[in-house]
Amino acid sequence: MTRRHIAYLACATAAVAAGLGAAPSTDAPTVHRVQPGESIQKAVDAAKPGDTVLLAPGTHKESVDITVSNLTLRGHGAHRTVLVPGTDSGRSACAKAGNGICVTGTDKKPVERVTVRSLTLRGFEKNGLWATGTDRLKVQQVTAEKNGQWGIAEERSVRSVLTHNAVEKNGDAGLFVANTTDTEEGARDAGKTVIQHNRMADNRVGVTVRRLRNLTVDRNEATGNCAAVFVVGDESEPRAGALSVTRNHIHANNKYCPKTPRLPFLQGSGIVLTGAEETLVAWNRVENNKGTSPLSGGIVLFKSLVGAPNERNEIRDNLVTGNSPADLADRDTARTNTFSRNTCTLSEPAGMC
Repeated sequence: MTRRHIAYLACATAAVAAGLGAAPSTDAPTVHRVQPGESIQKAVDAAKPGDTVLLAPGTHKESVDITVSNLTLRGHGAHRTVLVPGTDSGRSACAKAGNGICVTGTDKKPVERVTVRSLTLRGFEKNGLWATGTDRLKVQQVTAEKNGQWGIAEERSVRSVLTHNAVEKNGDAGLFVANTTDTEEGARDAGKTVIQHNRMADNRVGVTVRRLRNLTVDRNEATGNCAAVFVVGDESEPRAGALSVTRNHIHANNKYCPKTPRLPFLQGSGIVLTGAEETLVAWNRVENNKGTSPLSGGIVLFKSLVGAPNERNEIRDNLVTGNSPADLADRDTARTNTFSRNTCTLSEPAGMC
């Protein structure tokens, strides 16, 4: 063996020995476990990006602020881990606002890759989960029920995935996604946000999509609400729209909700578009939604509250039956919307079925 070979083997042996003797990485993710009665907020504040805060089964009486990226807050299942309002409303900003979980970033510095999953949010004065300024937020297998305003809600957020959640008996929308809630501006690009495989029952509205673009509402079930799906826009630029409402099962949303300063009374509304453009409504099953509101019917196009029309929307390949006063209702003034290949019985005006 040459001296060159001997030198090479010596160097390789030294490198292996150094690797075996190296200290373990200090950057490994940590699981912070929280029992009922212990502080969730304390665990979240101690967490670093990549960590998980794991909530034990039971009832946790607390609200939680999340402002760190790449954090997972997880329970042991929606039927086992429950968050309800705490007795000290001043403990966190989230509690002061009346919310259960708050994920808070800004336009310039969004909170990224936060996951909330496998727990229940019940009985909060305002919202079960409230998110603003987020990127790639995931909310999965969460039950949000009996909250005063919205079950799961977000604004100023992009690339969210809201999936396999149950939102029930909330005061307004079970799921609410919007551009902003405190300023007037045009629609924002939601960055391919996905609302999928959720169950929405006994809310005022199942899901409200307000002044957004580039979003999908797909394969959800909505029943027992006053209205199932609302896509809301106005005359602002960019216009709301360029999104899809597909493969949802919308049935018997016949609860009565009184009028508000912004809307007439609601009852029997399946899918409603107001002031939206370039939206695809396709392959949905919309059945037995019945009422006498101006917004009642299976799939309804209605001008916005400020009179902005729906334009260039495509409603096709839907099964729309047993709805009253009509399965398909075009109560708008624009003539650029198209209806094709829908299976239905009654339409306004006649001839769209």
